[in-house]
Parts: sequence; structure tokens; C-alpha cells
Amino acid sequence: MLAISSEGIFLPLCPEQLGGLPTPRPPAQIMGGHGGDVLDDRVKVRDANKRDVTRHFLIGAEEVIKVARLMKVKTAIMKETSPSCGVCFIHYDDAVVKGMGVTTALLLREGIRVISSDKITVGELDRFTGHH
Repeated sequence: MLAISSEGIFLPLCPEQLGGLPTPRPPAQIMGGHGGDVLDDRVKVRDANKRDVTRHFLIGAEEVIKVARLMKVKTAIMKETSPSCGVCFIHYDDAVVKGMGVTTALLLREGIRVISSDKITVGELDRFTGHH
């Protein structure tokens, strides 16, 4: 994800790394729900080895919120289809399905605007950075 501070500074963050997961890491998916369901403890996130990595996703999302508050972030550009950052779509069982990731759901609950990395335009980037 890219968080954009109130000063137009881009902050590259990876919630999964902030949550303690390694890079590279096995792919993970939200099991039968979306990010809001994970936040509400209705479903889990499991990696390709069937390991429960929910805690890492929740910690990572909370760490992103801490940075967002500190830097007065109003907008975040999120990587589509990620179980953390998906805005409209996430992966589930080797398919792309409608749903949002854990961090995206928490950002929205915090009132932070999210934009899919697949939908961002140069004009929007210029507006954020003050270049016109």
C-alpha cells in the first residue's frame, strides 16, 4: 500500500510485513469472507500451508493505522486482490472474488479514503502531491 500524508508524501507500507510475516511468504487468503469479517472475528486468514496467520494480519492493519494517524493520512492507495490491501477484490481458492482486505477494511472504519492501485490516475497523483 501507499499511504499519502497530509503533506503529499508517499509512504510505502506492507501490512503483512508490519504484522511480522516474512518476505517472501506463502500466499494467504481470507477463509470464506472479507476483511471486515476478519476484524469482527468471524473468519480467519490462512496461508497456503493452512497456518492461521490472522493475528499477523490484524497486527499489521493496526500498525498501518498508527502510521496513518501519526502522518495524518487521508488517502491510501491499496494493492488490489491482496488479503490485506484489496479494495474491491481479493483472492480466494485460486480465483479473484469480490471483497476487501483486512487493512483496507480497517482504514475505511477509520475514515481514511482508499483507492485501488488498479484505478489510480496520474491526475489523482498530481493532486495529492500538489503538482498540477
